[in-house]
Amino acid sequence: MGTPGGSRNCPECGTLLAADNTARMCSKCLREQRDQLRTPPAQLRNEFFETDAFRAAFASHHIGKVFKAYRNHPRHLQLFGKALNQELLGRWLGLTQAQVSKLENGKPEENLGNLRNYAKILHLPQHLLWFDFPGESRLRIPRTANAGHESNKLIAAGERDELLVVNTGMDTLELLRRVRASAIDSSTIDALSITVEQLCCDYPHADARTLMVAGKEWLGKMTQLLENRLTLSQHRDILSKAGTLALLVGCLEYDTGDARAAEATRRMAMELGKEAGDQGIVGWAHEMLAWFHLTAGNYRAVIPAAEAGVLAAPSHSVAVQLYGQQAKAYARMGKPKEVRQALDNGSALLDRLPFPDRPDNHFVVDPDKWDFYAMDTYRIVGEDQLAQRNAEEVIRRGVNPEGVPLSPMRIAEAELTLAVIAARRGDVEQAEELGMRALQSGRQSRPSLLMVSTELEDELTTYGTDAGRDFRELLAEVKRNP
Repeated sequence: MGTPGGSRNCPECGTLLAADNTARMCSKCLREQRDQLRTPPAQLRNEFFETDAFRAAFASHHIGKVFKAYRNHPRHLQLFGKALNQELLGRWLGLTQAQVSKLENGKPEENLGNLRNYAKILHLPQHLLWFDFPGESRLRIPRTANAGHESNKLIAAGERDELLVVNTGMDTLELLRRVRASAIDSSTIDALSITVEQLCCDYPHADARTLMVAGKEWLGKMTQLLENRLTLSQHRDILSKAGTLALLVGCLEYDTGDARAAEATRRMAMELGKEAGDQGIVGWAHEMLAWFHLTAGNYRAVIPAAEAGVLAAPSHSVAVQLYGQQAKAYARMGKPKEVRQALDNGSALLDRLPFPDRPDNHFVVDPDKWDFYAMDTYRIVGEDQLAQRNAEEVIRRGVNPEGVPLSPMRIAEAELTLAVIAARRGDVEQAEELGMRALQSGRQSRPSLLMVSTELEDELTTYGTDAGRDFRELLAEVKRNP
């Protein structure tokens, strides 16, 4: 279905698609059908695999039997009234229907490379498999508060190397060699893109200072490359990547409490985005300013900063987050009507956007992230039931099937939300316990964490000076020691 001027509508629900939506359907319909049309989501929980059929399949050490258990899973039968067919599974795995049938009904696959590839595509939990992965012990180090900086650095570097080798045939050392030699070709540009994207995907869980060092190093290499002779396309691509790295570094600087450096880096990102003609980067630079104002308590200043970002990138996913920042500010200004309008604007745009390939990338907005933003506004305006529902969902989705936190910053703020709700209900003990757990989390965004922690402190003061004493003392210590 089309409309005048070349615009398109979702063939499933008729929603007008955003101008930069290259997908066939809107985000809402894609989410509803992603179990059928997309690679199975990484968010599958352990309980999905806790069936008799899966237990027998994994015990048999036969990948074909695992395929069959996957296709005939009770959830698929419940949702679609039938099993997933071999053709669809084959499309996910890069196989024909006949090849899937042969794997399911023939002798066990013995090629380790194929087994690893199938397991990654289907997101099979590694602890259930009868084969290992290269560097598995390193990649499965939990990202917790107790994990050392060097361990987190190894995890991130290992993931980037794997992605680079699979997609470009080169590892990080080879990429660095090419960058130093100014050997810029399409393969090098692709490798740089993968490296930058993975750094952005590391943001939610990697040690902030370690990731900041890596981001600055790559940003320096990008700026050096810009001094060489490049084609117009290469120059624009590298400018965009440098702008993205500047956004990342600025966020990390702000997370660690260096607001002055963060603002300077944000301005750098803005200029790089403008020079590259990249609306998304410009929009995110405005979003950072809105975030800075929000956490500093300058709520009125959030609104024009967000409006400028929406104007710069009206159909990019950053606009969804900008509406979220507006909603947060309006909630704290006591304007429920404006809160609802901002949330409606953000939700409507999100439904028109394609579901992101890498939802863990800090600079994309997916439905999970939107639920996180809505949680904050619901808490502020006193919609405790909605806030609790979203907080519990944020915590559930923030942990992978192996129990490793993937989004510790979101989890910490969700725990603070639950703590505020507990305090409002008179359960001071639970509020204090949840608040202290949030403050002791590993990966933190200091300004955001302190903003919500102070709101919990205000709730606890209504019960007297002794209420939540341990939490208050810990909060005071966190404020004293950046």
